[in-house]
Formats: sequence, C-alpha cells, structure tokens
Amino acid sequence: EQGLETIESTTQKTHEWIARIAEALHMEKRDAWKSLRAVLQTLRERLPLDLAVHLGAQLPMLIRGLYYEGWEPSKVPIKMSREEFLAVVQSRVIANRVIDPEETVQAVLVVIADHIGGGELEKVMHSLPKDMQSLVPATASVP
Repeated sequence: EQGLETIESTTQKTHEWIARIAEALHMEKRDAWKSLRAVLQTLRERLPLDLAVHLGAQLPMLIRGLYYEGWEPSKVPIKMSREEFLAVVQSRVIANRVIDPEETVQAVLVVIADHIGGGELEKVMHSLPKDMQSLVPATASVP
C-alpha cells in the first residue's frame, strides 16, 4: 500500500505542475508537459554536475524521471549564453503553437520554486551567469 501512495502522490503533483504551467502560458496541457521537459532538461545540462543532481533530488518522482531522461552527466555543464539557453528551450518544446521561451522558462521556474522553495532555486540559479539569473521571476525568488 505504501508504494502505491507514492505513485498516486507523484502523479497528482505532476498533474498540478502541468496544469499550473498550462494556465500560466495559456496552452494545452500536452504543450505544458513539453515545456516542462524542455526547461528542466536544458537547465540540467547547463548546471554543474553537483547542482544538477541536487535539483533533481528535490523534484517529485515522476518529474525527476523526466528531468533525468537522456542525461549524459559526463557532458555537463554545457556552456550556453542566455540567448543560446532560450533557443535550446524553444527548439525542444515543439508545441502546437509558437512559444515565448523566456515566458516559458519563467513559468516553469515559478512552479519549481513553489515546490522546492525560492531559496533553493536561487542557490541553483546563482551558479549561472548573471544574465541567466534574471530568468527567475521575482515571484519565484522569494524564499
């Protein structure tokens, strides 16, 4: 029984995350899922290994699987400018409509901050160049 509760809990949290992202970005849930994947995986590739693992450990189980999907830890961090980061996110979303990559990143980061705490997200983002740190909206950076 205890294992099944964990599965139900992570499924519920995943649905909540997707619904919040879909609402924030005015998109279908399918596109919100793609947006979540694109932001998480691009961020994971940009972070130093220890911080990438630290962030992954704090995600709900199902989203953690999405985060680690296809990851090659020996190849991180991949240096990217803010513009390159946003371009990678945009190329990965493949939504049914055009997305604003900066808005997408911010919507996902707000949901992550609400789950892990703004202070924890700040720690992660602080390891990135200054121009990328500003991707965290003010609403997400409050501890």
